[in-house]
Amino acid sequence: MHASAGGLARHPIQYQDVWFCLINWTVTILPIQHNVSQTQALARKWRPKSFAELTGQEHVVRALTNALEQNRLHHAYLLTGTRGVGKTTIARILAKSLNCEQGVTATPCGQCASCKQIDSGNFIDMIELDAASNTQVDHMRELLENTLYAPTYARFKVYIIDEVHMLSKSAFNAMLKTLEEPPAHVKFVLATTDPQKIPVTVLSRCLQFNLKQIPQKQIGDHLQKILEIEGIPINDAISMLLIARAAQGSMRDALSLLDQAIAFGQGQIDESSVRNMLGIVDQSNLFELLEALVHKDGTRLMSLADELDAQCFSFDGALQDLAAILHQIAMAQIVPQALSEDLPERTRIFSLATCFTPEDIQVLYQVALHGRSDLSLAPDELAGFTMTLMRMLAFMPVDPSLDQAQPVLPSRIERPNSKDSHTSRIDTHDTSNRTSPIEQVRLEWSELIPHLKLTGMSKMLAQHSEAKFISEQEIELFVPVEHKHLLEKKYQERIQLALDTYWKKSIKLVFSIGNLTGLTPVALQQQAEQVKQIQAIAAIEQDPVVQDLIENFDAKLIASSIKSIQK
Repeated sequence: MHASAGGLARHPIQYQDVWFCLINWTVTILPIQHNVSQTQALARKWRPKSFAELTGQEHVVRALTNALEQNRLHHAYLLTGTRGVGKTTIARILAKSLNCEQGVTATPCGQCASCKQIDSGNFIDMIELDAASNTQVDHMRELLENTLYAPTYARFKVYIIDEVHMLSKSAFNAMLKTLEEPPAHVKFVLATTDPQKIPVTVLSRCLQFNLKQIPQKQIGDHLQKILEIEGIPINDAISMLLIARAAQGSMRDALSLLDQAIAFGQGQIDESSVRNMLGIVDQSNLFELLEALVHKDGTRLMSLADELDAQCFSFDGALQDLAAILHQIAMAQIVPQALSEDLPERTRIFSLATCFTPEDIQVLYQVALHGRSDLSLAPDELAGFTMTLMRMLAFMPVDPSLDQAQPVLPSRIERPNSKDSHTSRIDTHDTSNRTSPIEQVRLEWSELIPHLKLTGMSKMLAQHSEAKFISEQEIELFVPVEHKHLLEKKYQERIQLALDTYWKKSIKLVFSIGNLTGLTPVALQQQAEQVKQIQAIAAIEQDPVVQDLIENFDAKLIASSIKSIQK
């Protein structure tokens, strides 16, 4: 004591200098802490502090609230769901509800020392463990040994284990006994994004809650409320829907994207800046693609694809958005009352709904989905995207001059009556007929061939021919250049004889080399088979049993092994 006192007496100035430095250091650090709090990320700043602030998990909130109010507490809870839906947030709110100084309650005060320390992550009796970083059994044994000791300050010790599926098998085995018969002062809250990897012996000892993905509308509304409180201007509501869709049901991802959008737009948010930030194709470009399909304008389709490529947009996202528009068109056709009144492109969607039939939309939707899955197999994304557009164009059944997309198919070919003879040429001035002359002739020729009872090469010639004009007096057929070798006189004569026999009189038959539309009876049959194949693959993919096998057993569907039923 004397030496220390003497030391202080001998060097008073030095200790005063040290005390002065400490005061200066303390003063200069305070504004730094203040600046850090101002730049806190929105995902942390707006993290819910109570059950009432949670968005989109009403079923979990209701169950936990009732349990807390009735004091029916379980010793272990398992929260499952995708990233960013609120698993860890609910675990922390539950810890506050159990340890609030006002008592076990579903509405913790948020003002007591326990609530504040849990919010800041410094509560001594709340132990958070990341299982992805602590997979070994030794860490789990050390953790479980501490459960025997009573809480230091709180009512319950709460163990929050995130990504619990990452624990090793030995670590899970070490947990079993404690999970089955834990001390009365211990509560476990386990969280995981992959519950399939958790042993059933652990699952059976937990009260399980499955957190769902948050609907896009709820995310968009929540983001708008945050922007209003933050005082950040927003020019339209579409940008919030774009961010909500990009978040894919994750509120945390949505808040992170909102932070990014604010920085990208220099403090302002509008649709164009959000689309540029996310790399989303403008909806007007996709509507122009569909309008070009209506008119079968292949040149316009390729031009639009080149424009998208020049703007460096993601073709995977373009096909995803195109499928979403086709889904909206299908709703407008079948259940128009289910389509939202606030949809920005509502008028354009209903306009396109009159240009396609429901069957066409279903086929185009499947083509878009398969085109998206095949992008990784294509030579490059542009080739995969343009190939998908050409596949859609090939499946369009109508002539580009038609206003209606689907012609009326004749139910059958009537055998002509000699007393009531009439030609099958369609009057092009009759606007009430939905089928164009070329379309009607082509369909009648494909349906007439089976009645001619042709065989061999003559039947092949008929099937590879396309009718330009057909009546009871004259039939004019076009044969593609690649099949001109079938134009032998004997094959033509056999077709001539079959027609004379069918019509019971002499018919003038004329063959020419060339193409009219390229849709010969063989091409029509191949097109119909492709449509059936796509529908068969879609039916298998949507089968609940197949989906269960894929999700639970990591099965893979081999599309080439699926064959449509031939009737």
